[in-house]
Amino acid sequence: MKKLVKIVSEKIKTACQYTAASFAAPSEAQVRTIIFLAGISMLAISLSLDATAQGTGGGGGYTATKYNDAKVANAVNAIMTYLEGSFGALIMAASGIGAIMSAAFGQYKAALSLMVVAVGAFILRSIMSTFFNDTNIQN
Repeated sequence: MKKLVKIVSEKIKTACQYTAASFAAPSEAQVRTIIFLAGISMLAISLSLDATAQGTGGGGGYTATKYNDAKVANAVNAIMTYLEGSFGALIMAASGIGAIMSAAFGQYKAALSLMVVAVGAFILRSIMSTFFNDTNIQN
């Protein structure tokens, strides 16, 4: 029995010394483990029903938050109006001419990039309505 108590006390002493040493001067593996556990715990804490942006959830106990995106919609509408108007035509024409000149000088990567800008300025509204919610943005 004394031998068992001595073995257990040595194990406890070793564990305490290891813990104290890890707090005083942690190794790289211990630091990575602590950071990993901190990240997992933050992720687990944030995955609650109250953390959803629109307040939607399957049960009670969540706070329904209303988000007013009128100012964001007005800003996006102003930007889209400029890009669909004469400024968008200027961007498309300038990048098209730049693409032709870049291709003539052998800069094919620049020409491809400028063609993407020209086509993107032309189909921006379609891209916005395809990939984003544009119900509050006026046509």
